[in-house]
Amino acid sequence: MRAYLGLGSNLGDRSRAITDALAHLRGLGQVLAVAPLYETEPWGLLEQPRFINSACLLEANLGPLALLDALKAIEGRMGRVPGPLNGPRPIDLDILLCVGLIVNLPRLHIPHAGLVDRATALVPLADIAPECRHPLTGETVAVHLDALRPLHGIAPYPPGLADSI
Repeated sequence: MRAYLGLGSNLGDRSRAITDALAHLRGLGQVLAVAPLYETEPWGLLEQPRFINSACLLEANLGPLALLDALKAIEGRMGRVPGPLNGPRPIDLDILLCVGLIVNLPRLHIPHAGLVDRATALVPLADIAPECRHPLTGETVAVHLDALRPLHGIAPYPPGLADSI
């Protein structure tokens, strides 16, 4: 299965957490693409530190629920403990989209239910898969991102990175 994953962190060394999470993901399968890092405002619960977000494409021989369980296990190994919905966390790993797959279960929705409304997920996803189509809307990631413009509260990380590229 090919899955586009969202990665985020807003506690501790945020960029190191993303790097460490990618190392753990390589233990599940092949990481085929990784988006640049972005610093973003928190979503939902606003009184918390800013996030570092990215996205990746993972190819793994896991079904959707097994992948979800593996992601939760990685989060636990990296120090995430249960807390408030959208609260601060050292790592957050979400399944955003899976190629050719729709899942609607109590504990898992693919595509991610909030994907089309969140620049924190769409911006890095558009870096690695702008033409990927959302299986429910039929629109590309790029089209969904354009619908959110102008974007606020999201910038390349570290600051100034976009100027050096």
